[in-house]
Amino acid sequence: MNILWLQASGCGGCTMSLLCAEAPGLFDTLDGAGLRFLWHPALSVETGEEVREILRRIEGREVPLDILCVEGAIARGPRGTGRYQMLAGLGLSMLEAVRRLVPLAGHVVAVGTCAAYGGMTSAGGNPSDAVGLQYEGAHAGGVLPPEFRDRTGLPVINVAGCPTHPGWVTETLMLLAAGALGAADLDRFGRPRFYADHLVHHGCPKNEYYEYKASARVPGEIGCMMEHMGCIGTQAVGDCNIRPWNGGGSCTAGGYACIACTAPEFEEPRHPYAETPKIGGIPVGLPADMPKAWFMALASLSKAATPERIRTNATADRIAVPPTLRAPKR
Repeated sequence: MNILWLQASGCGGCTMSLLCAEAPGLFDTLDGAGLRFLWHPALSVETGEEVREILRRIEGREVPLDILCVEGAIARGPRGTGRYQMLAGLGLSMLEAVRRLVPLAGHVVAVGTCAAYGGMTSAGGNPSDAVGLQYEGAHAGGVLPPEFRDRTGLPVINVAGCPTHPGWVTETLMLLAAGALGAADLDRFGRPRFYADHLVHHGCPKNEYYEYKASARVPGEIGCMMEHMGCIGTQAVGDCNIRPWNGGGSCTAGGYACIACTAPEFEEPRHPYAETPKIGGIPVGLPADMPKAWFMALASLSKAATPERIRTNATADRIAVPPTLRAPKR
């Protein structure tokens, strides 16, 4: 299957993340699944007239376009022309290029939250009028209308993340190559459910502290970051702590709060990322499935039952009190 990859308005971080695919690496994975790049702006050697020829052959249907991947939001400005971002040498805006290529593609994949929903590119007043492929924030309808479906009946597949996990991209592409990704395999925001049916909270190395509501207060402390430091891993979709990044890491494992970068409109949280908004001392963002009254009751009990080891370690920058070693029973 042929992949054409376009980089629209963004930082290129999703491509950088994709190159971190390991065991096997990116190109071995694609080769094994029968996938190849027709062109990728950062990874392909073709440039200039060679790229124009590739696009001409796609538009002439001489070469099948099986998967169109778009990384980055689409700038619609100024005034709907899309001319804030032009494809060099073609006299064609990225907006117009996407609209021409989408009808020719077997599948359309938005790589990263910018391409999916607008993401960071649309933050701060959005002067370029940037938007996702099929969503504007959490609202259906972006460059493509809400009713858009590809030839197999799928909407745009939103492999959201900022940047997105390399495994999410390669697994999506392999499922498409195998004909094994259907509409029921996407959640209501078009994200593949193989990672979107998980919460970042699942497998978090700070879960013991979360259970007792033993909280970190400042960066560097190893306790749970939900109560004071803005972590919303209990609400954010992603298997980041189940399949670690780069073989062993994640945001929360590194001491950084989860900011729900797979979600629409995460770029405008209306409060500092590293602070937990509260009303009357109660965190506003609670676990997605739990009533507030239950959470507060359980939190009070948990804090009262917190072992001294966990209470002490939560506000330390390393393990200060090791687990108690019990003598074996005789």
